[in-house]
Amino acid sequence: MENSELVSVIITTYRRPRYLKETLESVMGQTYRNIEVIVVDDGTPGDENYLICRQWPAIRYLKISNTGSPIVPRNVGFKQSKGLFVAFLDDDDIWMPEKIMTQVQILKQNPDFGLVHGSCYVIDGEGESTGEVVGRLKNRSEKHGQVFDRMVGRFTVMMPTPLIRREWVELVGGFNENIPAAGEDMEFFCHLAFYTPFFYLDQPLAFYRIHGSGISVKNPLYVSLPLVLFRLVKKLRRHGLSIHRFRIIRKQLLVWQIEKIHDFGSLGTVLANCLLMSPCFFMNPVLGLSMVKKIIMVVLNRISNNCTERGRVETRMAV
Repeated sequence: MENSELVSVIITTYRRPRYLKETLESVMGQTYRNIEVIVVDDGTPGDENYLICRQWPAIRYLKISNTGSPIVPRNVGFKQSKGLFVAFLDDDDIWMPEKIMTQVQILKQNPDFGLVHGSCYVIDGEGESTGEVVGRLKNRSEKHGQVFDRMVGRFTVMMPTPLIRREWVELVGGFNENIPAAGEDMEFFCHLAFYTPFFYLDQPLAFYRIHGSGISVKNPLYVSLPLVLFRLVKKLRRHGLSIHRFRIIRKQLLVWQIEKIHDFGSLGTVLANCLLMSPCFFMNPVLGLSMVKKIIMVVLNRISNNCTERGRVETRMAV
């Protein structure tokens, strides 16, 4: 296959030089050769990342002031890029050699699709396989085609996997810099899904690394991710989203929001978010019952924890 169309690969990095080197080796080892690689460093102290990038003269290295998230670095890299196709990659994930070649061919053969994506093999901090595959649903067809309505609040695109047509990234304005640095990729892909169908390739072409220095899904900002997506959906009402579809998706987001209650701290946040999404949400029997069950669970857990702690104290006093 002729390597005709330029592919822009935008890698964001911060203080992970060992992983960055492995990521770059996987990108520079692609069988598809017409690639520009832009590394955007989010203010890592020192010049270690720069020296790593210098090992490949074709790599463009940009260093910006620290922003604390990958959102701005991704947008900076995209604005510097020129490729017809674009891929975003974190500095700890790895591609298989045929990843870009396979996906370029799919997009060329399927011009109506704005991106192609798939699942990932999971590796640990040392690069060893965990035996898991992430990003694959039981019904794999749900991730293919016009996915917006069934995607919002239910699943997302795995960040190491997509190859995207440039025009669609431009249409949605890149990553939203006005939201918290938690789930910004989910908001971005939901935004894309409103405008273009996704091609799902059921063939892992990337390795997703899970390790101690990664972004944790326990980040409290993730509790409000359903509200972030609701605001996107509400904005899309002005761009053709019907009231019927809006109400169905809002209910999906409310269900997901209620599921995020796990203690008294999250209970207050979730209740406030639900009221912002739908002031009368509790009048829906399903949503109201789910909320009551979660509140009971939190109260019982608190009572159980208090009893356990009281027992420990009494045991220590008896000793």
